[in-house]
Amino acid sequence: MSGIRLVVGVIVMGIAVPITLFFLLHLHTIGEFFAVAATTFLAWGVAELLSIILERPRLKDRSPGRAIREDWERRSGE
Repeated sequence: MSGIRLVVGVIVMGIAVPITLFFLLHLHTIGEFFAVAATTFLAWGVAELLSIILERPRLKDRSPGRAIREDWERRSGE
């Protein structure tokens, strides 16, 4: 993950989105704000983790299902 991507992600998913949701949902307490912030930040982190896994060369130009199927066929032939 590049540094600029990390900075933008933290600003957007840790600050901008939670503030927007806080006001749109008419929430009132700071605890509710932190709950929304933690949830959006965690969702962003999980999405980043999954995107890093899918970017690995083993899966390049293949769907995860196709990669699993091809690996299974290759291992059963050994």
